[in-house]
Amino acid sequence: MPVFYDCTTAPSPRRARIVLAEKGIAHEVRQIDLASGEQLSDAYRAINPACTVPALVLDDGAVLTDNAGIAAWAEAVQGEPPLLGTTPLEKAQVASWNSKIEGECFMAIAEVLRNKARGMVDRALPGPNNYAQIPELAERGRARLTHFLDRFEQHMTGRDWVAIDSFSLADITAGVALDFAGWVKVDVNEGRPGIAAWRAKLAQRPSFAI
Repeated sequence: MPVFYDCTTAPSPRRARIVLAEKGIAHEVRQIDLASGEQLSDAYRAINPACTVPALVLDDGAVLTDNAGIAAWAEAVQGEPPLLGTTPLEKAQVASWNSKIEGECFMAIAEVLRNKARGMVDRALPGPNNYAQIPELAERGRARLTHFLDRFEQHMTGRDWVAIDSFSLADITAGVALDFAGWVKVDVNEGRPGIAAWRAKLAQRPSFAI
């Protein structure tokens, strides 16, 4: 049975956790305490030298250390329900939106948090190396997030799902990202009825409650 290295308080492993739940893939869970720095321990470095979560250790010992790899593996071993699209165009649309949300939304929020939070002094980037905070990046990240939300509201107006006509990986990535925005005190629903309606649908899915 695959072993999933998780941290229930962090957004990145939550994305993989939702994928595994939607696919119904059985796995063992081991928690990594990011707050105490367990991801930097020798024991965890032996599993994932990048010192990040999530990580998924497969039955043959192979280790997947990012959301993209875990999602691709899950789609390949358990095709239903499809999360990456079923036609060439759908696959392209899901991949495009997933990339856009990671770069324009997730990273913008991370810029704010990691360059401003007191608990992340000298930990402005995840991984094995320490990097100093740059306050100007926090300001830029907040502006980037606001601009993304304005564009995303326009996109979601009148739509049920982010990328295609059914729930997909893009919805998982966007849903987790917009929840993450609460960490930097941004109410993504305020003045954005399209986003609010879509998030209400996500909240009804059991996978989003785990």
